[in-house]
Amino acid sequence: MACDAAGLPARVAIFADRPNMRSEIAQDLTGAGFRTLDGGEIAVLLDGPITLLGDVVMVDCPVMDPAGMAALARLDMRIARAGAHLIVSTSLDALDDVFAALDQSDPQILVQPSRAERVVAVGRVLANVSNARLREMGEEDRIALLRLSQQVDSIAQQLDRISLIDDSAPSHMNEFKQDYRGKDDRPIAGFGGGRLPLPNPALIRQIIASRQARTRFFDAELFADPAWDMLLDLTAAHAEQSRVCVTSLCIAAGVPATTALRWIKQLVDTGVFERIADPADKRRAFIALSDKSVEAMARYFAEVEIPLAHAA
Repeated sequence: MACDAAGLPARVAIFADRPNMRSEIAQDLTGAGFRTLDGGEIAVLLDGPITLLGDVVMVDCPVMDPAGMAALARLDMRIARAGAHLIVSTSLDALDDVFAALDQSDPQILVQPSRAERVVAVGRVLANVSNARLREMGEEDRIALLRLSQQVDSIAQQLDRISLIDDSAPSHMNEFKQDYRGKDDRPIAGFGGGRLPLPNPALIRQIIASRQARTRFFDAELFADPAWDMLLDLTAAHAEQSRVCVTSLCIAAGVPATTALRWIKQLVDTGVFERIADPADKRRAFIALSDKSVEAMARYFAEVEIPLAHAA
């Protein structure tokens, strides 16, 4: 059981506009051995000092409005200063607003989670690896931790089906097939040392469509690793000089949004992706390839050449 510094069960403060949701979350977490605090509606986060914080703060906000975004942003700053952990459950429709509001506390975002997934999320943030330790991890350790998280998610989804908590919960029993290798400094035969151009974005979109077509003939779980699909989508967007919001990238990943968000976070942490705030609207944020990833993708397409790229 996860405990606080005094050896007591960890406390989880719960904020949600729906009283029945606060009650449901509290019931599930209490059954898992956690102490819970009813923080009330999200609006209370805007009024006065935020004092009702536990080791973990869980917020349920399936619908976002300007007041809700302001409340989340204030809570985000408060939790970052306190060193607590934030978990936010939301909907796909509200994901972009939620993602943009949370940029300081390294939150865990869940999209339409099942009851078991919420409990697992609390256990994950209270695991032995602290945030400071996580930031110090090497790339292989990060990948290993993400693989473990996916396995835990799969267990949670199986528990949902067994307990009939949510019969519609999808199962994604997938593992990593290959680590991200980053930039290869070796020169490509036939090319100089200058920056290589990306291929026509229409070609990249054709590759993406071809990859998606595979699921008409094979089980989608055979192709459940989303990293390459997200790399392709961001590469096409870079070539098109267009911006990609987090919701669009989650859809492009072809896996549950919560899983895609975990991948996005790790790929941002390792410098593969970048989070970019919209200079014209601070309530929005986009995901883009880092400079090293743009170069790596250009080198990839140059090395495999166009015919082989269609089979990527």
